Amino acid sequence: MTDLKQTIRQKAEHYFDYMVQVRRHLHKNPEVSFKEYDTTEYILHELKKMGIEIETPLETGCIGVIEGGKPGPAIALRADIDALAMEEEGEAKQEFISERSGAAHCCGHDAHTANLLGTAKILNDMKGDIAGKVVLVFQPAEEKLPGGGRMMRDSGILQKHGVEEIYGLHMNPNYKPGQIAVKPGAFMACTVEFEIEVIGKGGHAATPHLTIDPIVLSSQIITQFQSIISRSLDPTEPAIITIGKIQAGSAFNVIPAKAEMIGTVRAFSMETARFIKKRMEEIVKSTTEGAGGSYKFEFNEGYPAVVNDENCTRKLEKAARSILGDENVIKLERPMMAGEDFAFYQEEFPGSFFFLGSGSDEADSKWSWHHPRYNIDEQVFLTGSALLAALVFDR
Repeated sequence: MTDLKQTIRQKAEHYFDYMVQVRRHLHKNPEVSFKEYDTTEYILHELKKMGIEIETPLETGCIGVIEGGKPGPAIALRADIDALAMEEEGEAKQEFISERSGAAHCCGHDAHTANLLGTAKILNDMKGDIAGKVVLVFQPAEEKLPGGGRMMRDSGILQKHGVEEIYGLHMNPNYKPGQIAVKPGAFMACTVEFEIEVIGKGGHAATPHLTIDPIVLSSQIITQFQSIISRSLDPTEPAIITIGKIQAGSAFNVIPAKAEMIGTVRAFSMETARFIKKRMEEIVKSTTEGAGGSYKFEFNEGYPAVVNDENCTRKLEKAARSILGDENVIKLERPMMAGEDFAFYQEEFPGSFFFLGSGSDEADSKWSWHHPRYNIDEQVFLTGSALLAALVFDR
């Protein structure tokens, strides 16, 4: 096994420049969720050059299938391919900064895709030694509901190939290249989006007694929402309510007829999220109707919580220690409140999701996800691709 791991490391080094090239091409040419047409064609082209079997179960995204030379189980490795709808900044990326207005790879999905294509090259070179089948999942639309993970799972393509386990990763600037962070059990939160319209009665700012001010009502609602977390939930149950946008009014001296707000709820079970929804609507209803107004309330259930299978996580840790060393495998003590549609796969297949360290001062890559200066240290490809390949052989 030592010789095998050494071969994997050598191949990761051999394909390092290839992964950098892929990442920079995708970074310059980002496409937002459900619009990843050029990205998909590029991935298909690369897989075809490798001679890997391909399938396209959705309009965008695809899978590649590597048949091993020995009998064994099927394992899936997943990368998301979509970009964010935002503008990009950053001197460190000027050579390959986004050339498409309103789209940018400021979350690392370009690197996820490049890493998986590099892994594909390593595994394809060594496929005679693989026991079983490897399904490479290039998934669209992680950033937008209903989630490409849900759609890929529901397409039946993974079931068709007999997938028994699935693994995924996300670049994380809080750790250095060569490090990973893992955690069995609850890893990331379920996500919910809500929209609220507070309907009042508009009028002149000088005669507020003749109006029903939706801005005042909205401020009362937002304040009361915070009491749901502090007073309606068990203090040991993590949850968040965040208002991301509020919009109302058009002039200094006009009380508007309505106010609109949108936001998100995060929790580690959909049961908790639904309880929060119930309390939110009770507050909106009592506040608006008590003042003579009315409301509209939409609560859109998003991604389930990412809950890592303990057995799969042990396998991941074992592979990581053999490639990275014990000191570079970080065990997280707490889950985080961000969400991921990798959770949809885990509802059907045992799997584990982990963070791959990507932050360094040299690459100006300490910026958080979704920041316009977000970047990665491309040294991650040396260990990310080797780790996924080692995981296949360790199984």
